[in-house]
Amino acid sequence: MAEQFAALIIVVPLISSLLVPVIGWGQKKLCYPWVVAVLVVPLICSLGILNTVLTTGKFSYRLGGWAPPWGIEYAIDHLNAFVLVIVSFISLMVAIHSKKSVEKELSEKTVPFYTLFLLLVTGLLGIVITGDAFNLFVFLEIASLSCYALIAIGEEGAPIAAFNYIIIGTIGACFYLLGVGYLYIATGSLNMADLANILPDLYHSKVILVAFAFFTVGIAIKGGLFPLHTWLPDAYCTAPSAVSSLIAPLMTKVAAYVMIRLMFTVFQPHFSVEIVPVFAILGWLSVFAIFWGGIKALAQTDIKRMLVYVLVAEVGYIVIGVSVANRVGLTGAILHIMNDAVMMTCLFLVVGAILYKTGTREIHQFRHLNKKMPFTMAAFTITALSMCGIPPACGFFSKWYLIQGTIEAGQWVWAAALLCSSLINAVLFFRVIECAYLKPMEPAYAHNAGETHGEILRDEAPFTMLVPIVIMAAGVIFLGIFSGKIISSVIQFAVPASF
Repeated sequence: MAEQFAALIIVVPLISSLLVPVIGWGQKKLCYPWVVAVLVVPLICSLGILNTVLTTGKFSYRLGGWAPPWGIEYAIDHLNAFVLVIVSFISLMVAIHSKKSVEKELSEKTVPFYTLFLLLVTGLLGIVITGDAFNLFVFLEIASLSCYALIAIGEEGAPIAAFNYIIIGTIGACFYLLGVGYLYIATGSLNMADLANILPDLYHSKVILVAFAFFTVGIAIKGGLFPLHTWLPDAYCTAPSAVSSLIAPLMTKVAAYVMIRLMFTVFQPHFSVEIVPVFAILGWLSVFAIFWGGIKALAQTDIKRMLVYVLVAEVGYIVIGVSVANRVGLTGAILHIMNDAVMMTCLFLVVGAILYKTGTREIHQFRHLNKKMPFTMAAFTITALSMCGIPPACGFFSKWYLIQGTIEAGQWVWAAALLCSSLINAVLFFRVIECAYLKPMEPAYAHNAGETHGEILRDEAPFTMLVPIVIMAAGVIFLGIFSGKIISSVIQFAVPASF
């Protein structure tokens, strides 16, 4: 049954995306329930895949029955089974949340939006599940092209931001593809498991060194790692609310997954430590990403743009965990892929709900928002505390492992950067909380906020928006409490045995 899950998790959203225009041609309102129903299937499949991996171990699915390395193989282990659950669950939550925001922001583009939405999810799932280096590129382009189009239909400035993303994203994809080409020239194979067996004898080949360099730069561009992130702030900020809520948590995390997959599975860890000291370079770039992202976030008055710059810093967290190249650090990196995806999803869903109800993203206009949208702001507060690293929220535990990893590696500056980032996050998020909970309403905004004779009327987000927000906020606490179980059951097996 697990093999069927591996096929269905890609086939169902891909075929369903092609049916959205047909459904929309008859009745546009049916597109939303169709997409939500379709995305339940990848979630069920991913849970089935994870359960199979936990009970029986790794397995693979051969497309068309062709044996690797000639045929394309979906190779599933603890790492990508774990990430598949994250991608499928968050995609479903964002799809449920999208109904009202899409009706308001994209009323004339509902059909193309949901078509591209499913294609984007298909691409992300394919990147994670495939065991073929070239097939990964194909899915990467499916996800990227869908993402370009979804961003372009956003607010004013979105077409320019999407164009910049296309240019830089294409460069990143070309770098990755060149890396694949060089590997094929040297090895005659594209299957990741096959490459892992062939490459150790070729580690000192200049062809392999060039291929690895292309891979590293291409993935860094796609993941938005400083200083190759310049496309990210405008693209993610100007995108429609539902689009930002999907791509901000997932695109960077899937890129981080690809980095881990290539550097710790296709290539052996000692290659990146001893032969090509790329981890040292990535670690210091991550430190700059943490400080630069935090400082830029402090300068923002638009909460969505603030979160986008926080995301740049969060990418730095994960890459630091990869760069320390030890078991504790990599455990923290993998755990933070999950935790940050959940936290960022919750925050962007909250911002989408606030924009839907108030029409603004300016922080200084959030006065008494806790009374107007109490559940939404409670979810924001819980997630903000998690971003600051306050237990028992999930953000604390992944940062704890990351800091332990840097200390074990003797990288004290990296550890200090992680600690300082929590202080920066505290300043960032508490100014929003202070404005929403503590500051008095200014007369100029009192009428817009629904204040009547000193009493602020409750005007909470619609049910389809509120339910995913509450679920994600509960997930922040739940994942924190059960982080030990997640690590012992899944993540410890995802870390290479050589550590």
